[in-house]
Amino acid sequence: MAKWQLDTTHSTVGFSVKHMMITTVRGSFNEFSGVIDFDPNNKAAAHVDVTIQAGSIDTRVADRDAHLRSADFFNVEQYPTITFKSLGVDLQGDTVAKVTGNLTIAGVTKQVTLDVEYLGENVNPWGQNVIGFEASVKINREEFGLTWNQALETGGFLVSKDVKIELEVQAAPVAETATV
Repeated sequence: MAKWQLDTTHSTVGFSVKHMMITTVRGSFNEFSGVIDFDPNNKAAAHVDVTIQAGSIDTRVADRDAHLRSADFFNVEQYPTITFKSLGVDLQGDTVAKVTGNLTIAGVTKQVTLDVEYLGENVNPWGQNVIGFEASVKINREEFGLTWNQALETGGFLVSKDVKIELEVQAAPVAETATV
């Protein structure tokens, strides 16, 4: 099984959440790393291990980002990373799968299932093979202890419980090292 490392310059870890029940706020995590064990001829045996630096959250609003880093949300001082470690792959077709794994946010681990599409393999302009995937999952942030909210005068809440996570991933082979 080949090992592939996420190419962070050509990958995105994004999210979206409803704000005041009427608009969508989008953001991303700018620092992350990960390895995918993947063989296109044996997709069901794939394994994914990703680590996201929670403090790298970016919604393009500095005050909001600072609040999201605080103990009200991600508590990045105590829980600096978000992790996903896959447990299994359920192929739904040649290029689509359900990938189940453990997602850990703010010290709470829950099993989630991502909808994943394998976009294929190609060769970049420098002659290196690369593979691509898109994945998404909707989570309830309160299940991970991210419960801060504010009631609105007109009913409802400031921040939705539901958060959609969307990944666009390109990965390159991990260079093999000689064993002595």
